[in-house]
Amino acid sequence: MTEHGADIDRREEWAGLRARHLQDPDDRPPSSARGLHHLALLSSDVARTIAFYQGLLEFPLTELFENRDYRGSTHFFFDIGNDNLLAFFDFPGLDLGEYAEVLGGLHHIAISVTPDRWEHLRAKLGAAGVATTELSGSSIYFSGPDNERLELIRDPLREMYGLTVA
Repeated sequence: MTEHGADIDRREEWAGLRARHLQDPDDRPPSSARGLHHLALLSSDVARTIAFYQGLLEFPLTELFENRDYRGSTHFFFDIGNDNLLAFFDFPGLDLGEYAEVLGGLHHIAISVTPDRWEHLRAKLGAAGVATTELSGSSIYFSGPDNERLELIRDPLREMYGLTVA
């Protein structure tokens, strides 16, 4: 079986994009942003989501309150390190359907963990029966409780596969 994309060569296109748009770090202006305050996802079951993210992945729950935009909806947050938060909403009464990967939508969330935590969490995922896929010796891909795609990556922040991406 031929690997997907094996007949496609976009190296020239990428080189052109890099030449036109990628600035040397010393010449690059600072970002107008301070950082990612939170990334918000949907939860179909608050207790199950807390058990998964806090219990299994060991991301502490930091707050839980009513969503200001939808009565009866829960807005809750998990600490994913480095002052970053992963947030969730539930929307009881709305039939939102299941997670779907679509253009313009969420592909996956990659969360950096230290190599020792990566090994620890890999073992916990296996013991919990969570199906995983490992790639490049540094990434574990799996699905969350609502089929959201997740990645635990043992590369440091701002690095990927030995490359600096900052």
